[in-house]
Amino acid sequence: MPISLLDRSRTRAGEPAARALRDTVERARRAEELGFGRIWVAEHHAVPGIASGSPPLLMAAIAARTARIRVGSGGVMLPNHRPIVVAEQAKMLAALHSDRIDLGVGRSLGFTAPVRDALGVHDYGPEHFARDLEELTALLAGTAAVTAMPKGVPAPPLLVLATGSGLAVAARLGLPVVVGGPLLRGDLVPLDDYRAGFRPHRPDDVPRVLVSVDVLVADSREQARELAMPEAWAMVESRTTGAFPPLRPEPAMRLTARQQEQVEQHLDQVVHGTATDVADQLTAIVERTGADEVLAFSSTHDRAALADSDAALASLR
Repeated sequence: MPISLLDRSRTRAGEPAARALRDTVERARRAEELGFGRIWVAEHHAVPGIASGSPPLLMAAIAARTARIRVGSGGVMLPNHRPIVVAEQAKMLAALHSDRIDLGVGRSLGFTAPVRDALGVHDYGPEHFARDLEELTALLAGTAAVTAMPKGVPAPPLLVLATGSGLAVAARLGLPVVVGGPLLRGDLVPLDDYRAGFRPHRPDDVPRVLVSVDVLVADSREQARELAMPEAWAMVESRTTGAFPPLRPEPAMRLTARQQEQVEQHLDQVVHGTATDVADQLTAIVERTGADEVLAFSSTHDRAALADSDAALASLR
């Protein structure tokens, strides 16, 4: 089972946000040495806990520091960009870095109302996403009314970060999907419908499903649980303050009983434990969903522990 990484450029309390971007580039370099097939980066805007707001720029930095690993976006958010801009940025990266670029796209809006105001996007439903995705597909394929430059560059693979409605659009356009969260634990009918409704546009097009999973590996389940705590605390703090914060080695607030319950609920969704524990959990997810690849996103305050977790995860491929 192929396993890849998604790095969100998580900031840490008391450190400059720029450090998180350098950490992402360094993590990608290590991921290549460990033999991971791809590493993806994210797009978030004005979020204190995440430094990455421009996937194409960060992808360019990573691709320049690596030689073999595929570099992609998980993902570029189409509400924030015109399809021709997305297409030309992806094709420029592909022109500079051969066949190592992936283009994952999604439709998430800004985290808060002020961010959505700054981006100028408030109303963006499934129909808007379908329209933009169709236009982006045509631009990458060279069949649109205008030509996305640079001309003559093979289009990078396009993947859709999808929910129910996005899965239907991806199936109609013959595109692979990335799914995560509730869909992995709930009703699998949307995935069945995606596979049944898949319409190939090229002879080698087949339905492909990547599952995005929070994964942390340590020498014991208890240690792995501790590594997952900073992200759990951040999630609880964001529900309280409305702002997703940097990672901390301890909670930023005294947790109420309800907040501690929310921490436990978050930990229940994290694949964590020893390498054997994680292998068993990932195998169960893959068998349940029929996934073709695992896209592991993970973060913790301890950089060395995260590097060790990546190395242990790489050994499971």
